[in-house]
Amino acid sequence: MIVLGVILLIVGFLAKISILWTIGIALVVIGAVLALVGRSGRKVGGRAHWF
Repeated sequence: MIVLGVILLIVGFLAKISILWTIGIALVVIGAVLALVGRSGRKVGGRAHWF
């Protein structure tokens, strides 16, 4: 999710498409939060591990 967010940020910045920029920021933030929660040992979405 973080990688997709970064890709959308780059494409949105280069193509001057603000909606891609906004979606990219949202995906990076959500991905970072999920990664932090997952590393803290808590279950995310009912799963203990994501493979």
